[in-house]
Amino acid sequence: MSYTEQLWELVHAVEKHVRLPSVNLPGFVGGEIEPGAFPTDPIAAARALRKAWGLGAEPIPHLVRTIENQGIVAVLVPFAENEVARIDAFSTLSLSRPIIVLSPDRANDIYRHRFTAAHELGHLVMHGELAGGDPALEREADRFAAEFLTPSLVIHDLLPRRIDFRKLNQLSEQWGVSIKSLVYRCREVGLLSDATARRAYIRLNQLSEQGVIATQPVYQFPGEVPSLLRRAVELAEANGVTIASLAQELAWKPAQVRRMLGDADERPTLRLV
Repeated sequence: MSYTEQLWELVHAVEKHVRLPSVNLPGFVGGEIEPGAFPTDPIAAARALRKAWGLGAEPIPHLVRTIENQGIVAVLVPFAENEVARIDAFSTLSLSRPIIVLSPDRANDIYRHRFTAAHELGHLVMHGELAGGDPALEREADRFAAEFLTPSLVIHDLLPRRIDFRKLNQLSEQWGVSIKSLVYRCREVGLLSDATARRAYIRLNQLSEQGVIATQPVYQFPGEVPSLLRRAVELAEANGVTIASLAQELAWKPAQVRRMLGDADERPTLRLV
């Protein structure tokens, strides 16, 4: 919460100089979503948001960019140096603009990154400021993410009726989700038994260990790297507002502003042996 409050201070300072996209999250008013704006069922909620954003039932090629275009602030920052690398992401509705904070620390993999972003979107839509970490709420957010990324009414007819890694890989690239999540989807919609799915997971782990299935770093996919806040700062700079002046306005050091924007600390690390 301390981090998001600082991030909001930066967003608020930037908005004095640059007009960001309006928040397009149905029912969002004054730091919360009005009751009844979304169904409580995760599947129905994901379908409702897709409809509200005009996404139809097609793959979403640039999920994070789509989220930012709806006025939701997203940032991608490493937290390992702060010893909270166990966190994939977190989000909040409590401020006047929704915020999603993503981190590449635990798994710098594009498919996990996209699913995590959709998972946090589910929390924003369904759970507001309910305490995070509740297993039931996490399962609901997972169901929302799966439906938002791969609508069941479409993906059901595309999934193979038996384990076919070639076909699953094609669907993985088309829909921007991992093969493992598609195997889970097969089981979820009744196309595979639990035993068959377990065997598939074992084989996927073996293929990963052999390097046949390689992770793809998030930073290779510009549409999945947040850019809203950074571009706003760049636009402000074009109009005479500098990182230094923003830092002075916030009573921060310029390095803190850059860190909040996700810039890596390029200073060499001193190691004593």
